[in-house]
Amino acid sequence: MKHAWNAALVMGAVALTPFSVQSAEIGVKQAQLPDKLVVGHRGASALRPEHTLAAYEKAIEDGADVIEPDLVSTKDGVLVARHENEISGTTDVSSKPEFAYRKTTKTIDNVAITGWFTEDFTLAELKTLRAKERIPANRPANTAYDGLYEIPTLQEVIGLAQRKSKEKKRTIGLYAETKHPSYFQSIGLPMERRLVDTLHASGYHGKNAPVFIQSFEVANLKEIRQMTDLPIVQLLSAAGKPEDFRLAGDNRTYADIASASGLFEVATYAIGIGPEKNMVIPRDANNNLGTPTALVKNAHAAKLLVHPYTFRPENPFLPTNLRLGDPASPSQRGNLAAELETFLKTGIDGFFTDDPAIGRAALDAFPKKVEK
Repeated sequence: MKHAWNAALVMGAVALTPFSVQSAEIGVKQAQLPDKLVVGHRGASALRPEHTLAAYEKAIEDGADVIEPDLVSTKDGVLVARHENEISGTTDVSSKPEFAYRKTTKTIDNVAITGWFTEDFTLAELKTLRAKERIPANRPANTAYDGLYEIPTLQEVIGLAQRKSKEKKRTIGLYAETKHPSYFQSIGLPMERRLVDTLHASGYHGKNAPVFIQSFEVANLKEIRQMTDLPIVQLLSAAGKPEDFRLAGDNRTYADIASASGLFEVATYAIGIGPEKNMVIPRDANNNLGTPTALVKNAHAAKLLVHPYTFRPENPFLPTNLRLGDPASPSQRGNLAAELETFLKTGIDGFFTDDPAIGRAALDAFPKKVEK
């Protein structure tokens, strides 16, 4: 997919962006946001069912600077917060006899998936469902909240962030991701204009607005850049390629995008990258943290922020030597703070975490540890 560029817009959105001295003169300083960010990944999803207002509120209470709504579309074109458009793993839809006939198989990003999909439901219908814990084996305590919370709309998440900003007297930012944008475009439910219009109508304007728009695809981010000068972040996976590249027959991969030259291309439309954390520090043969790559250095050379994902507290998600208690226990928590400290030493500008309380404490302690 080819998208023409407006050079003046690129210059206004990227090249003329002020940099923050407090972050080694690297990274765009968002209005009223700190230079290093704790991002509540799907909210405080280690403590509440993900992508619920309760999870977002818990993240804010626990010190997140930014909350992350992943966005998919309803049948009637409303953007709602779900990590995937298939919702049997995160809601009680499979227990609803009135919706049994809507179970189907679809191909999403070249993968056949069977279940129930947001684009087959109106917002009113989705509001009759209730959220449930996605990974109960890892987070059994979260199952106590199953059945309590609705699927929130983007507008409801924005409302929460703005109310809490006033209440806490600090800005709560948003990190909105368009999920499967090529797929939603293919079925006549493109999300890009609706996302930008909603953010603009909610008062988010300009390159210093406390909001980030992210995607694993590239073409839709370039399209969004033509609509707005709001901050954009290119997500990166440790393997594979963007879906829009696959559809267009583009041979480039995420590794190509993450190369030193690829990052300068990213800087023409984005202000940062969100890499899978193993791209910053890969695991060694023993599943412990190895030697950091040059990704952070190269991204900073291109004047890009670096916000890796995802830092989770349970043993299965941690390096082997940071697991505590029974290392094989799926719900046992390990030493997430130590993992975060190691990553902060690479110079990252923030991180996505399922437990913002641990993230907040690790980030707040980090400068003190460096000074010793």
